[in-house]
Amino acid sequence: MASDDPRLDGYTRWQGKDPFEDHCGPFYYRVDEEGRHRCAMVVEEQHTNSQGVLHGGMMMTFADYATIMIARPPLDTIRGVTISFKSEFISVGQLGDFVEADGEVTHETRSLLFVRGKIFTGDRTLLNFSTVYKKLGPR
Repeated sequence: MASDDPRLDGYTRWQGKDPFEDHCGPFYYRVDEEGRHRCAMVVEEQHTNSQGVLHGGMMMTFADYATIMIARPPLDTIRGVTISFKSEFISVGQLGDFVEADGEVTHETRSLLFVRGKIFTGDRTLLNFSTVYKKLGPR
């Protein structure tokens, strides 16, 4: 089971906040030495497609989750939604891979956050993504 995986030491499970992500995951996050949020998941059988590799839709779901974690703390006190999502598939993930996501907020306005990131395993990039997140108001 992924939660027993020693590669997840230092990570906290994201659970009970988004029913869809709870169903798709499990997803994990941690704050690194620079105060940035990093995300992780372990590729399990339910995350793969008919070719036996990490499903592209799963990577996109993980990237959407990562957008919110990367954009913290600005999003700790507000609600919002993803209004734009762009991705580039670079490589495939395999069953058992430890997959991470990292990125940065590239721009922020009064009502929008722009996030750029990547999903990777080791030194191999699987997906590049950029998103625009619309701030809706206080939680």
